[in-house]
Amino acid sequence: MKIEEMDVFKKAHSLVLSIYKITDTFPNSEIFGLTSQMRRASYSIPMNLVEGNARNSVNEYLRFINYSVGSCAELQYQIQLSFDLQYLNETKHFELKNQCEQVYKLLMGVQKKVRLRKGISDEID
Repeated sequence: MKIEEMDVFKKAHSLVLSIYKITDTFPNSEIFGLTSQMRRASYSIPMNLVEGNARNSVNEYLRFINYSVGSCAELQYQIQLSFDLQYLNETKHFELKNQCEQVYKLLMGVQKKVRLRKGISDEID
């Protein structure tokens, strides 16, 4: 199955689109700050999945999945920060938080599946 056909990729791509849309409403003072950081963290998730999958190595794929997991965790904090700074209302905060959590869970599932196929324990070296 192509990576672009996987739920994790589709949901990660949808998250990127949501982040781009909502950060368009952030103050101009954040264009080089939080707006830029959130956009980079969000698109890093599917980009790393694609790049890791193209490496033709399970170990490389796992490494890039880990990068995606890290970017997703970073984005989770940025969403919370955006809410605390009142750039997001409660509804948008809830929606983005849930989207990000779904992507995170899917990433962890893909990571576990690939690690089990490879015969690697759940602990990361």
